[in-house]
Amino acid sequence: MDSSALFNRDRYVVLRSWLPERQLSFVYRYVNKLAARGLMRPSDAQVPGTPCGSGDWIIDGLLSDVLPEVEKASGLRLFPTYAYFRVYKPGDILKSHTDRPSCEVSVTLCLGYSAPAPWPIWIVGPCSRSEVSLEPGDVLLYRGIECEHWREPFVGEHQAQVFLHYVDKNGPHADWKYDRRPALASSFKP
Repeated sequence: MDSSALFNRDRYVVLRSWLPERQLSFVYRYVNKLAARGLMRPSDAQVPGTPCGSGDWIIDGLLSDVLPEVEKASGLRLFPTYAYFRVYKPGDILKSHTDRPSCEVSVTLCLGYSAPAPWPIWIVGPCSRSEVSLEPGDVLLYRGIECEHWREPFVGEHQAQVFLHYVDKNGPHADWKYDRRPALASSFKP
């Protein structure tokens, strides 16, 4: 069964070695440098005390660059909404939740980690509940507003993760294009 059929049936699909190594290592180094230099927000409500960011022109560029692959894997025509990233630290958890409308179709991309093993994400779709371990470059493509997902406490030094969000061009959340901003950071021309 191809990825779009699995995505349609299960509401999520794992794609291995999805981001090319050159692009992956660039983004991983970039995000880690932002965190090390204190250039990310120090926290958000979902994972307090953990560096995070959005509206970044490089990460928004990734959101746009991979759009054709996300459309192919999901079988949908999509609008990008926003990208988000975090550098998780020891003990971090991600409480069980579903996402807001601008996360109708989401990608969680493991950029890299320093830990004894991959940090699993749990996801529940209509057909199954799965523990998914992602290596650098692997993604979980999922219906964020339908599939409950979470992470148990992180054991390791750090994990850099990017979240890319989209909405179905023909779906009920199409008005969330660009997360209701005039443009993505990467497409904004002053």
